[in-house]
Amino acid sequence: MLSTTPRTTLGRGKQRARTDRDDLYAVLDAGLICHLGVVAGGVPMVVPTGYGRIGDTLYLHGSTGAASLRAGGSGEVCVTVTHLDGIVLARSAFHHSVNYRSAMIYGLPRLVEDPEEHLAGLRAITEQLAPGQWDAVRPPTRKELAATAVLALSLAEASVKVRQGPPVDDEEDYALPIWAGVLPLRTTWGVPEPDPAMTAELEVPRHIASRTITIG
Repeated sequence: MLSTTPRTTLGRGKQRARTDRDDLYAVLDAGLICHLGVVAGGVPMVVPTGYGRIGDTLYLHGSTGAASLRAGGSGEVCVTVTHLDGIVLARSAFHHSVNYRSAMIYGLPRLVEDPEEHLAGLRAITEQLAPGQWDAVRPPTRKELAATAVLALSLAEASVKVRQGPPVDDEEDYALPIWAGVLPLRTTWGVPEPDPAMTAELEVPRHIASRTITIG
């Protein structure tokens, strides 16, 4: 079950809450980019960043010089992942909405200093974006590892919210001669584009060519 802290208990739209921890994993595992919210120098900032999950730990990475990573390593953060599944078109402007799946995680992350966990976190982040890629490329050098910060955030305090289905209009508006419904949204992969700097003609690796057509 997911946590029920004051920060993760929904105040509005309670019927859209999901309480099963598997729902949290599903939202996170289907995503590619999260948004990391921190307070840096007294100023709030929200940064899109890559992430990966190992069990109940979320790993985030960035340059050791990034203000967001320095702030994230010294104070509480909020991480969100959202999938937009469709635009909900109602009979009234007021009841327009979107279908979505979203997760929000709160916590005090820790800077990963153990070399093995540091490498495992980077692998998880890489595999989140491109499954199979870590084993297909040159591993990071000691210099590259030293330049890359990794934060570990527990999934202990998290909430999941989902909206699905058609619009919900006022009862008297259902008789209006206005089209209403859902405009679904799907994100698809394009054809892989080879780097023009490649020195040899190479086939697209199977783990890239076989990626599923839809994301999320």
